[in-house]
Amino acid sequence: MTEQSTHASRRRRWILLAMSLALMAMTLAPAIVGPLRSASAAPAAAQAYTWKNVVTGGGGGFVPDIIFNAKQKDLIYARTDIGGAYRWNPATSSWTQLLNWVGPDQWNMTGVESIATDPVDPNRLYIATGTYTNDWTSMNGVMLRSTDQGNTFQQTPMPFKMGGNMPGRGMGERLAIDPNKNSILYFGARSGNGLWKSTDFGVTWSKVTNFPDTGPFVEKAGDSYLGDPVGVVWVTFDPVSSTPGNATKTIYVGVADNRSGANNIYRSTDGGATWAPIPGEPTCSVNGTTVNCTGGATWNTGSNATTGYLPHQGKLDSAGTLYVTYSDWEGPYNGGHGDVWKFVPSTSTWTKISPVPGSDAANDYFGYGGLGVDMQHPGTIVVASVNSWWPDGILFRTTDGGTTWKRIWDWASYPSRTLHYTIDVSNAPWLNFGNTAPVDPVPAVKIGWMMEGLNIDPFNSNRMFYGTGATVFSTTNLTVWDSGGQVALKSTAMGIEEEAVTGLISPPANAHLYSTVGDVSGWRHDDLTKSPAAMYSIPYAGSYAAIDYAELNPNFLVRVGYGNPSASPAVTSSAFSFDGGSSWFAGNKDIPGLSTNGGTVAAAADASRVLWAPKNAPVSYSTDNGNTWIASANIPQNAVVASDRVNPKKFYGYGQGKFWISTDGGATFTATSATGLPQANDPVEVKAVPGHEGDIWIVGGSTGNAYGIWHSTNNGSSFTKLSNVTAADTIGFGMAAPGQSYMALYASAIIGGVHGIFRSDDAGANWIRINDDQHQFASTNSAITGDPRVYGRVYIGTNGLGIVYGDIAGAPSTPTPSPSATTVVTPSPTVTPTATRTPTPTPTATPTPGGGNGVTASGVVASSSPWFTEENVKFSNASSITAMTITITVQKTAGVAYNGMYTTFGGITTTHVDNGSTITYTYTLNSGQTIAPGTNQISAAQFSGNGTTHATAGDLWSITTTSGGKTSTASGHF
Repeated sequence: MTEQSTHASRRRRWILLAMSLALMAMTLAPAIVGPLRSASAAPAAAQAYTWKNVVTGGGGGFVPDIIFNAKQKDLIYARTDIGGAYRWNPATSSWTQLLNWVGPDQWNMTGVESIATDPVDPNRLYIATGTYTNDWTSMNGVMLRSTDQGNTFQQTPMPFKMGGNMPGRGMGERLAIDPNKNSILYFGARSGNGLWKSTDFGVTWSKVTNFPDTGPFVEKAGDSYLGDPVGVVWVTFDPVSSTPGNATKTIYVGVADNRSGANNIYRSTDGGATWAPIPGEPTCSVNGTTVNCTGGATWNTGSNATTGYLPHQGKLDSAGTLYVTYSDWEGPYNGGHGDVWKFVPSTSTWTKISPVPGSDAANDYFGYGGLGVDMQHPGTIVVASVNSWWPDGILFRTTDGGTTWKRIWDWASYPSRTLHYTIDVSNAPWLNFGNTAPVDPVPAVKIGWMMEGLNIDPFNSNRMFYGTGATVFSTTNLTVWDSGGQVALKSTAMGIEEEAVTGLISPPANAHLYSTVGDVSGWRHDDLTKSPAAMYSIPYAGSYAAIDYAELNPNFLVRVGYGNPSASPAVTSSAFSFDGGSSWFAGNKDIPGLSTNGGTVAAAADASRVLWAPKNAPVSYSTDNGNTWIASANIPQNAVVASDRVNPKKFYGYGQGKFWISTDGGATFTATSATGLPQANDPVEVKAVPGHEGDIWIVGGSTGNAYGIWHSTNNGSSFTKLSNVTAADTIGFGMAAPGQSYMALYASAIIGGVHGIFRSDDAGANWIRINDDQHQFASTNSAITGDPRVYGRVYIGTNGLGIVYGDIAGAPSTPTPSPSATTVVTPSPTVTPTATRTPTPTPTATPTPGGGNGVTASGVVASSSPWFTEENVKFSNASSITAMTITITVQKTAGVAYNGMYTTFGGITTTHVDNGSTITYTYTLNSGQTIAPGTNQISAAQFSGNGTTHATAGDLWSITTTSGGKTSTASGHF
């Protein structure tokens, strides 16, 4: 997830295909070799294809960790939360996906819980896989083992689920290899399953029954996603405590436990025979509603519900000193207090070394997560904030064991900052999230958020990698930081494609491909081999659900998502283009009741109107590009919709188990008499074939119900189910095969007992499998389309592995030239295009008339997201102010907590009161003080959490000032 969008909503996407795996004994059976497949007959035919990722270049999602091998230079791995695992290719400075072979029935394996690379035998690699621990999957976790650096794997099913995409996924690493005896591995499990051990290179595993703590912390008890215990989160071996060939004696283990007075780091000094807390380790205790932690950090559970610190990372330097980063929440989105501690075993001493200590309540508004240790220089480490959402994340570096620190940026004269870094996103320019005109102090490109995975190259002290919520950054001149130089950060995510794809179209003109994706909007793909220059950022940079084009006028496109209706002004959810997606403007209004998801959208064949079917809101049409929306009659909510690709008056829908047709441009719908279709609430996709009026395909259904592909050539009056297809989830059309007049069909389906990607050149009479067991791409049930200008080319949307495309092996890869789209005259938009929205919104003021004393004021939202908001009162005064009181009242919606307040002028007393329903910030000019004449003075109220995005309609401000002998009051809402 990203700051700019609701990351969690994408990360919790449900997947239709799941697999049951029986619970096994405490000591597991030997591995299953290779990928699993359906045990049925092979399809009638197959054709070799060449598969590649559509390049976006920036990653696109959360990279929880980057792991260096301690023995082999340039052997580096990265894990993602839903998008598999990658190995670094030093020859091309890019990453190679290791899990493309995972099939749809094992999609859960593309969420990676942890990675371990062998420090004794670098060819050995272990990946703990499993995306969810809740009921979104029935599949348990699987331990993947490789002896060739991830080129091939063997599998050991585990008797519990793993949570690569669950809360706390940035903590770790949970999986560790004994550096002295590499046949020994430990793994920290979730869900109360404790600590596990293998003594045979991960082939079998047994629970460590004498380990005393299962890590019971949950973010929100009873919640289906936030309510699972985070568990045992990291294992660290001390290599000098033993000799090669003998088991390491000293082992440190961190657990997610913040109960009052609880220890959460355990140590064994006898190779795991016994375990005990480290004497003197930091703890937190609760007295009533007050939390007090070792080192002086304190807070009230009324404003911050967590009851103590959790150890996010624990790593040793080459001198044997253990460094630990702490945060008050599990992350990766949250964190409001934190500390950094070190433990020196030779003296048995703990020392707090926080760059901004948790006891400094005025300045500590984040926890600590990422921790990089320089193995060539003991005492040199880098730590990262998790999360300092505004104005940016922070990295801190020390070269003296934490006695002194340097920040990656410092405040200058507000709002200016002094940057000790440069940042290069030339590999993926869209990482500015559309922010082409940044307003200080928020930069166009942030150094990151959710920064949990951070490591320094053990062979090169100048080289560091770290993951963020959107990309991977690295540097090769890290040590210039020490002498006052600027660290050169560069996006280094080429090859990582971690997008959850929601929609794909390939029109007959303009770019060959357009996409919508979660978190990072989507792109117009002018060149499949290069990063797009920009993401969609109008009306916002975030998640979009669907996209369509007008078949007879491909210059016209429409896409929909879910904006922010509670913002002031509201951020709408639809966007339109009349120039093939080169530029966009936002619809001025949303469908009333829109609140959850963009649903599906369909453009009339001649671009005269669009039909939109959001989730949980009325299906509606617009003839003025989003200025107004008119509810369609009869068709039920939560239907899926499509347009006829020939007749602009015809639209189709599927809902409540019925097929619906409109012949008046979506104004009214009538259910046809078609039967034998998927049942109500089953997932269904409807598409009409270009060039054939009334020619419609339906795919979908579910196991146990009608499931497969249906075809109609009579406007949906009746459908014929394809008997040669067992099940299917997506369908798309591409250029007809040579000698054929009907477009080629592409489907993600089960045919002949095989779950794969298929093409039909004869309208579904026969199918050819075009993928293979090494190119299955896990979940392929979100989007598929052929290319109408390149025979054989197919584009596939995945849930976390990005967009992949395939061409017939040996076929020319250069697309045919794009013809101009001249079928219909392009009309002028009927709304005024909206300016690009920046990732952190540009302040939107609510001005009020100035009083008679020459003071003017406005309320400004300086930053707005579910995780961090700053609301300001900005004022200008023509003469000195001798008395002043400012109040800002914030609605304390779910997840909101006080996070700080400041002014840009002196002589002020600040207080805040949290009464459970509101937080009131008060700024009072001290007696005898004055504020000199000036402009744009700011009083700022900050609040954070993981809840409702502000400003809400109830967020209010007022300012009373005395200037020039006159007193005046101004007020308003944000």
